[in-house]
Amino acid sequence: MNGWPYPRLIAHRGGGSLAPENTLAALKLGASLGYRASEFDVKLSRDGVPFLLHDAKLERTTSGTGIAGEFDWPVLAGLDAGAWHSPEFRGERLARLDEVARFIAGSGLMANVEIKPTPGLEAQTGRAVARACAELWAGIPVPPLLSSFAYESLAAARDEAPHLPRGWLIETPAEADFGRLDRLEAVSLHCSHKAISPELLARVHEGGRRVMAWTVNDAERAERLLGWGVDGLFTDNLRAFADRFQSFL
Repeated sequence: MNGWPYPRLIAHRGGGSLAPENTLAALKLGASLGYRASEFDVKLSRDGVPFLLHDAKLERTTSGTGIAGEFDWPVLAGLDAGAWHSPEFRGERLARLDEVARFIAGSGLMANVEIKPTPGLEAQTGRAVARACAELWAGIPVPPLLSSFAYESLAAARDEAPHLPRGWLIETPAEADFGRLDRLEAVSLHCSHKAISPELLARVHEGGRRVMAWTVNDAERAERLLGWGVDGLFTDNLRAFADRFQSFL
């Protein structure tokens, strides 16, 4: 399994718990702590603009209400996506994918783009995000790793931009459908760290794929997983992990 370009430690949602998730402020904070790769979530506005947000609804992390995908980008652009986290980030806005790509490419960083479709728009979102990533990262040495829980989104991404690497997200070992992994031509399996065992690792590695663990915030658990040979960890515990696992950044 040669040629894997991504580091073993990846900042979850950009800045982990230290900044409002999925914002430019979060990505910049992660980079300032030495993280060379960040994971973030992308969905589509009603008018087709790819932007960063985890939840289907706006309430938890913005000043808006309702289903995010039912609003056009000019409305979403006016929301506060930072005040929920802390006063320091009041006024931080939702980030478009193109803004984030410019920052990442300009800083020599790497990305795991999780496709997070509005329910019912799985294939449409997979196609649009893959197409945007192919255009935005054209000519960049390390392409973004596309991932999703939604099989339909990843299948659409495969068809739209087959050259971009794909990773399938699962929560339990029972979801590790290797037939689907083959059909997706996935390079990695992204599991809840609770689902990972040496046996699962061995089986995935035997197939020439990588295993990524989410979301690991306990340092002792991280030590064990890295010892087993996990290929990457997503963490919210950015400062502590940067200090303890600096060689994996």
